[in-house]
Amino acid sequence: MLVYPSGVDVSSSALRFLSTRLRQHRRAIGSRWRRLSVGRQALLALAHLRVGHTYAQLAAGFGIGTTTAYRYVTEAVDLLADLAPTLADAVRTASTKAFVILDGTLLPIDRIAADRPFYSGKHKKHGMNVQVLTDPFGRLLWASPALPGAVHDVRAAREHGIVDALAEVGVTCWADKAYRGAGGTVRTPYWGRWETLSTGQKAVNRSHAKIRALVEQAMATLKAWRLLRKIRCSTTRITALVQAVLALHLASSER
Repeated sequence: MLVYPSGVDVSSSALRFLSTRLRQHRRAIGSRWRRLSVGRQALLALAHLRVGHTYAQLAAGFGIGTTTAYRYVTEAVDLLADLAPTLADAVRTASTKAFVILDGTLLPIDRIAADRPFYSGKHKKHGMNVQVLTDPFGRLLWASPALPGAVHDVRAAREHGIVDALAEVGVTCWADKAYRGAGGTVRTPYWGRWETLSTGQKAVNRSHAKIRALVEQAMATLKAWRLLRKIRCSTTRITALVQAVLALHLASSER
């Protein structure tokens, strides 16, 4: 395999953050020697998440074995995932905001037609459903564990306990028509054909759409990590990947 110099468009604060966590982890488990320093291991993990390089490509570039590359990336991802905010953390933060925005996204996966639980009829592709909460400016607050793509958004919101958690603190939540009937403090647009809506209902739906459009910023933040654009690992690892990306993003935003 040919090797060439390349770059990763990730902030240096993200690299320092992950390096610090890896250093603390190595001290905690008493790891004396590794093929890569904490800085190089952090860079390895960031390259995998941001660019989506395979373990074989990373192994060639960093001069290590493929199995070692897998172990180093998995270790870093699991450390980051443990640092991601829980729903309770996000709701506490949301309670200080005027409102929050809820939306779902499908993370494409490489599954075949026989894997029906992962097929999203809405998106016409296989994937995993991830729910996202943002603040009024469209900044990420929380990303949910991944569910099979066949799960509808409103069902996913209920299974994760999002609706009840927001209702308990009385935070208004703006969401699209996929959450119709969710209840609680979730606000959705008026249902029906555009031509059948009253003038007032159309005005409300326009305002609702302007507010909800801000959530696309959060979705773009997630999809900027190219590994999440087409995931080829086991579906059991996808939640950890999403949580790792969330933790990195929030850590970088605070600096």
